[in-house]
Amino acid sequence: MTIANYAFYYSFSGNANKSLLLFIHGFMGNYHEFDEAIKLLEKDFYCLTIDLPGHGNTKVLGADNCYSMTQTAQALINLLDNLQITKCFLVGYSMGGRLGLYLTLNFPHRFSNVVLESASPGLPTVAEQQDRAKRDGQIAKKLERCIEQSDFIAFLSNWYSQPIFGNIKNHPRFQNLIEIRLQNNPTELAKSLRFMGTGCQPSLWEKLKYNINPLLLLAGEYDKKFVDINEKMANICQFCELRVISNAGHNIHFENTKVFVENISNFFNESGLDEGIKLI
Repeated sequence: MTIANYAFYYSFSGNANKSLLLFIHGFMGNYHEFDEAIKLLEKDFYCLTIDLPGHGNTKVLGADNCYSMTQTAQALINLLDNLQITKCFLVGYSMGGRLGLYLTLNFPHRFSNVVLESASPGLPTVAEQQDRAKRDGQIAKKLERCIEQSDFIAFLSNWYSQPIFGNIKNHPRFQNLIEIRLQNNPTELAKSLRFMGTGCQPSLWEKLKYNINPLLLLAGEYDKKFVDINEKMANICQFCELRVISNAGHNIHFENTKVFVENISNFFNESGLDEGIKLI
């Protein structure tokens, strides 16, 4: 669907008579990111998956600032309007979790219960933001140098060697994960990182204190960095609950799909808000 400066690619699956659940993938993902989880959810939910700008089949038709968090968030709200979705549940992973938190805090009436998996509110100081933006820029340059698929595969192998991902490279379906990542264009990914990386996004720490929607924070036990971040989030947010998931690092929905699904399903089913989540 073309909306202003974007041609969004999206997909619906599941039970159209049930509550709508919007999934937002992470960096280098696409609308297939949550396929395994959705298989376990589709009887009880109607699932909407979207390719973010710079990912999958979504095309940015405007200037590079269209990749930014503020512009992307407004574009997603416009997309929901065009799809006649007034309110929904939301699940966001990593970069998608940061975007999901931005959406929740800036458009609280559009979302009810929200799950943030391995997410953060960004960085609190300008110095930290500048340092991170510099490092993200260096990573973006590496992506732009991925001319051959072999270059991209080498980049991905190095990426998933980071401590936050725990033992993910030993997972029996790790090659499936790589195949999904390879569906992206490295040059487009670089633009996403430059404009919606952690160093570029608005800090949401102060706004988080005034959140009015129930938030479920999920962090993997092997991802100490994000366990620490999410503990701080839970401490300052009144309607925030943190659950640390065993046998998982940063990518919980991939490494421990069953427990991930159990947690989000219970969280949404206990909300009692089905009548407010609808397509019109």
